[in-house]
Amino acid sequence: MNKRRGLTAIVVACLLALATPALAADDSSLAKASQNPVADLVSLPIQHNADLQFGPDDDYRSITNVQPVVPVNLNDDYNLITRTILPIVSQPGTVPGQDRKNGLGDTSFSAFISPADSGSITWGAGPVLLIPTSTDDRLGAGEWGGGASVVALAMPGRWVVGSLFSNVWDFGGDTDINLFTWQYFVNYNFDDGWYLTSAPIMTANWEADSDDRYTVPVGGGAGKIVRLGSVPLNVNVQAFYYAEAPRALGDWSLRAQVQFMFPQ
Repeated sequence: MNKRRGLTAIVVACLLALATPALAADDSSLAKASQNPVADLVSLPIQHNADLQFGPDDDYRSITNVQPVVPVNLNDDYNLITRTILPIVSQPGTVPGQDRKNGLGDTSFSAFISPADSGSITWGAGPVLLIPTSTDDRLGAGEWGGGASVVALAMPGRWVVGSLFSNVWDFGGDTDINLFTWQYFVNYNFDDGWYLTSAPIMTANWEADSDDRYTVPVGGGAGKIVRLGSVPLNVNVQAFYYAEAPRALGDWSLRAQVQFMFPQ
């Protein structure tokens, strides 16, 4: 039961924030900006992911991603959007009798070059760098790697719809890395900063056995723009069912996110 208290606290905090009235009239615009991976917006998302039935004992695995996003205006025509993802992991054993490991996973750094005004289709593309910050070999590959990432989206009316693709390879270390990631995102925005969202992260580990190669979650949730003093927050909660997953995963995962936003 103690292992679930962290997730419960985050979910309760998000639900309380969802019930807090927002103060600004532009919350719908902020909601759409928060859903755009290449928006010209400084932000700090903290995303907690919980796999509820991990390993042979159906134990609880938690991955909390700290994801600062910093845009840089290169010139009047292009922006550089940098996104760093540092995972904080608590993972139970993958075989009977193995103990739980707590620590850091490997850090991912992405840099998207995106037009300042790209018309009806917003896009960005750039390199991805994998940095070996994992504190245990069960929490990450511990190898340098790199690849490329591209994102495209449209924002017609109340919708924000798009996809992000990336692939990362190792730089020739002891562990082979060939990981493909696809995240589609579909958001429908209501008045006052409320929205529905579906943003599962699907992966294909091309180096794994066929039974452990694909991770395909399906699901979604809801969110809202709220305020912490003068700072706008984007909070949301989502639930996912694994249509396909490695053998260590169970059927369900939960995601709770708080994103601090600093509009210019």
